[in-house]
Amino acid sequence: MAHPDLQSLLNSLLTDLRAQVDSSYRDRIATLFNVDVQDFLGVPTPKIRQLSAQYSRQMRHLSLPEVLTRCEVLLQSGIYECRLIAFDWSFRRSAHLDAHHFDRFESWLRQYVNGWPDCDDLCTHSLGLVVATFPGVAQRVIPWTGDANPWLRRAAAVSLIYGLRRGLLLAEALMVAECLLEEEDELVQKGCGWMLKAASKSYPDDVFKFVLRYQGQLPRSVVRTAIAKLSDSQRQQVLKHKATSC
Repeated sequence: MAHPDLQSLLNSLLTDLRAQVDSSYRDRIATLFNVDVQDFLGVPTPKIRQLSAQYSRQMRHLSLPEVLTRCEVLLQSGIYECRLIAFDWSFRRSAHLDAHHFDRFESWLRQYVNGWPDCDDLCTHSLGLVVATFPGVAQRVIPWTGDANPWLRRAAAVSLIYGLRRGLLLAEALMVAECLLEEEDELVQKGCGWMLKAASKSYPDDVFKFVLRYQGQLPRSVVRTAIAKLSDSQRQQVLKHKATSC
């Protein structure tokens, strides 16, 4: 059970979140994005971000361990909006994150993440920063490609996007993509395609060669997303090669 002060924080935040509920938002998200919204209160994301910033300002005097303790209390609530706020609070302290925080963020993935929106939020912010910043950490996501948990498998790809957007982690991205060649889960496939598309902005030739090499094994959705930012001539070569091999 949380310390009384921490429970008070959670209760206050939940009161403020419930005041921002949009009764139709949950239904729209479920319909448009094929998301299980059972643990959604129904607060639009901009409102969540505003509340997160408001409460974060009140915690400026706290150390990173104290902030992360508060994040854990929010995560234990099982509420989607609280997960996004917890992830945001950790990212707001990004200047103080270190390699050892990888273990905590991995535990958050395993214990609390149960959908692609919160998986991607954690992976493209706090976790992605740690993976991209500290030598050797990126290698630790590669075993996730064989995990039974689909959010770990998606995270193996999406957690590299932060670094790929900064011209880093190409080798790890190609290793992850190779490990996911036989992936059957559609949302994991989409994460892999997104990762390759991010890589293609700094490394178009490498992604082009990878797609050509494995086109017969890569799911169609991965190929389509991976080549989206390649040059017209490269996309046409991929499509021509696909037609020839059919």
